[in-house]
Amino acid sequence: MVVETIICLGFLALLIGALFVFYIFSIYNGLILLKNNMDRAWANIDVLLKQRTDLVPNLVETVKGYMKHEKGVLAEVTRMRAEMLSAHGPAEKAKASDHISSALKSLFAVAENYPKLRASENFMQLQHQLSAIENQIADRREFYNESVRLFNTRIHSIPDTIFARMMGLKDREYFMASEEEKKSVKADF
Repeated sequence: MVVETIICLGFLALLIGALFVFYIFSIYNGLILLKNNMDRAWANIDVLLKQRTDLVPNLVETVKGYMKHEKGVLAEVTRMRAEMLSAHGPAEKAKASDHISSALKSLFAVAENYPKLRASENFMQLQHQLSAIENQIADRREFYNESVRLFNTRIHSIPDTIFARMMGLKDREYFMASEEEKKSVKADF
């Protein structure tokens, strides 16, 4: 009877140990899954930022012939493209993205003064492509920020926070709108 009790207790201890190890593995794998989802979400944004950046030289070349007196606007768009290409990491790229979006808005606003340019099929096509990419960036920004929220919540939840610290996982930054984007637009009629 004593031998049977010892065997049962040993089996129970082994079972509890195996469950504990399985639980630790599930926490670890869950944190890795969230981290990888967040990295993938950022990579998707990065691809769109690159596509938008690649369209800028075509847009500038199309506009140059029509907007001979608007060299400042074209120079600003080109400078913002260079800033975007040299940016690293989500925070820097978010800031550069906001700057290039602002420069492109200025370019399109100035283009309103050039009816032949607005009628150009090439310009219209580029404007449409940039607009579509901007919408995709907004959608993917939302997905990225949701991934960051889930990750940041999980690494601060008990017991995950213990393992997150051991793994060196830290909060990630959200891809947020700049203060300039938050300002209200003044409509002047």
